[in-house]
Amino acid sequence: MTVSRSPLGFPRISARVRILLWLLVVMAVALGAVAVTVRSILQRDVDHRISQLLTQETGEFANFVPQGVDPDTGGRFDTADRLLRVYLQRQYADPDEELLGLTGRPGDRPDVIRQRRDLPPDTALWRDRATLTRIHAAKDSFGTLERPQGELRWAKVEIGPSAGGQPGAFVVAFHPERERAVADKTFWTLLALSGVALLMTTGIGWAVAGRILAPVRLVRTTAAELTEQDLTRRIPVEGRDDIAALAETFNGMLDRLEAAFAAQRVFVDDAGHELRTPITIVRGHLELMGDDPADREETVRLVTDELDRMSRIVEDLLLLAGAERPDFVRPEPVQLAELTADVFVKVRTLGDREWHLDGVADLEVRLDEQRMTQAMVQLAQNAVQHTVPGQRIRIGSRAIGSQAIGSRAIGSRTAEADRVELYVADHGPGIPPEDAEVIFERFRRGTSRRGTRTSGAGLGLAIVKAIAEGHHGRIELRRTEGGGATFVLTLETAS
Repeated sequence: MTVSRSPLGFPRISARVRILLWLLVVMAVALGAVAVTVRSILQRDVDHRISQLLTQETGEFANFVPQGVDPDTGGRFDTADRLLRVYLQRQYADPDEELLGLTGRPGDRPDVIRQRRDLPPDTALWRDRATLTRIHAAKDSFGTLERPQGELRWAKVEIGPSAGGQPGAFVVAFHPERERAVADKTFWTLLALSGVALLMTTGIGWAVAGRILAPVRLVRTTAAELTEQDLTRRIPVEGRDDIAALAETFNGMLDRLEAAFAAQRVFVDDAGHELRTPITIVRGHLELMGDDPADREETVRLVTDELDRMSRIVEDLLLLAGAERPDFVRPEPVQLAELTADVFVKVRTLGDREWHLDGVADLEVRLDEQRMTQAMVQLAQNAVQHTVPGQRIRIGSRAIGSQAIGSRAIGSRTAEADRVELYVADHGPGIPPEDAEVIFERFRRGTSRRGTRTSGAGLGLAIVKAIAEGHHGRIELRRTEGGGATFVLTLETAS
C-alpha cells in the first residue's frame, strides 16, 4: 500500500484503501449486528421456553391436586407430604430442571422432597436450604434469583394444610446457565465466522478494487506523463462499465487537447509570420530613410500603413480569442427584414459595385445584431475585394422550412421556419475547389487568389465562421449561378 503526502503534510490514502476500509467498516457493523441480533433472539427463546416450562409444570400439578388419587387408599390424599411424594415419583424432569416438594410453614426451614437426580452438587437447589426457605416464604408464584452458582428461575404451587397435617408447596426450579451458554457459544461462533468473512473480504476486495481502479491509476499515470510536446498517449478501453466510460472520456479530452495544442502551435506560427512581415518592412524603411523630406514623408506613410495593418491583425486576433467566451454573442429578438435592409444600406459604400437587395425574410429571430452585421459586412467587403467595379453583388435573407413561405421578392413574409439564411453573392471569378476547404481557417487565403491582390491577413472569414458558430450556426460556400461565390450564414431559428 502506497501512502503519499497531501500538500499539508497529512498522509493521503489511496482510493483503493479507502474503498476497502469503508467496505470493511460496513461489513463489520453488519456482521456484528447480525451476531448480536441472533444472540438476543436465542436468549429470548430460552427465556420464553423456560417460562412455558414453568407454567406447564405448575399447571399440571395444580390440576393433579384436586383430581389425584392415592394409590394405597384409592381416595384423596390426606397429607401434603403424601401428595408431593406420589406426584414426584410420576414426573420426569428436564436435564436442567428440578421438581421439589416442600413441607412446613412458610418462613420455617422446610423439609425437602426431591427426585433422585444427578445434578452437580454446587448447583442443586435441594442442597441450598436458605434459598428454598426464601422461595417457600415468597408471596409470588414465579421468580428469578441470582445465586453465586448462577441464575435460577422458579415457580411454585402452594398446598393448604390438611387436617392435622403441615402445609406444603410444589416447586419447579430451572437452571438456565447451560442453555444460555449454548446461545453465547452460537454468538461467539458467529463472531468467529464474521472475522473469517472479513479476512476473506479483505483479500477479495483488495483484488477486485485493484482491478476496477486499474484504469483510474492508468489515467493518473498517463496524465502525469503528458506534456505539451507529447499528447499521443491513450488509455486502452476494456468493457462497457463506468470505468470504461471514464477512459473513453479521458481519451476524448486528450484528443481535444492535442487538437487544441496543434491549432495553437499553427496559430502562433501563422501569427508570428503575419506580424513579422510588417515589422520587417517597417525596420527596413526606417533603416533606409534618408534626409530628403520627400523620402521621409513616403517612409512615414509606408510605416504608418504597416502599423495600421498590424493593429488590424491584433484586433482581429483579440476578436477571435474572445470567440471562446460564452458572452461572445448576446442574442436578442431581431426583425430579420430590418437587419437585412440595414446591412444593405451600410455595405453600398464599400465599393463601386452594382449592389442589389435580393430579398428579405420577414420574421423575428434571436441573434446578436451587431455580430451578425459585422459578419455580413465582412462578407460584403470580401466580395468587393474579389470583384471589379460594375459587377453585381447581391445581399439577402430567406427562411427555410416546411411551413416557410419563401420568396425572392422584397417584403416576402414567412409564417414559420426551421432555419434562416443570410447570404452575400458575387459574380466574380469564384473560388477554386482546392481553396474552398481552407479559406475559413485563420491566416489562410487559399493556394490561389481570386481577383485582385488584397492586404488582408486571412482572418476575415475566420471571424465570420466564429460568429456563425457563436450562434450555433454555420457558414457555407456555394457557387453562384452564372459564376462567382455565395457565402451563406445558416442559423437555426430555435437557437
